[in-house]
Amino acid sequence: MADEQMPVKIRVKTDVAHEGENETFELSLFGRLFKKDGSTFLKYDEVQDEGVVHTIVKLANENALILRSGALKMRMVFEKGQKLSGSYESQYGTLLVTTDTQTFTHKTNNAGAGQAELVYNLLMQGDAVGTYTMNIQYELEETL
Repeated sequence: MADEQMPVKIRVKTDVAHEGENETFELSLFGRLFKKDGSTFLKYDEVQDEGVVHTIVKLANENALILRSGALKMRMVFEKGQKLSGSYESQYGTLLVTTDTQTFTHKTNNAGAGQAELVYNLLMQGDAVGTYTMNIQYELEETL
């Protein structure tokens, strides 16, 4: 049962605040959920101008991890109160990203639904690029 992947509906809302400007990105899509070693994993694909981006979000008790591959390659790690290094591969080479996580919560219910919230400052090559508030909601897709 641990590695069984279940279809889920995922909603990701990201608010970015930088130098007085605010931007919001919202994504609603279908993906897969599985649990392993006490963590919840969400897998989904995003179609972007550059191509398809495969995303895996790992939600554990104390930390989170976002891995992206395909048209965009990125690895970001989150743990409340920690500054952690990650990477972002662009056409200009691999850039160092640092997440300074202010808040991380992850709640689930027995029906397979859950919600995670991440608030973090993002630095790229040591320069602040904004404060991100990311809400991830997921629920099992009803199967007929």
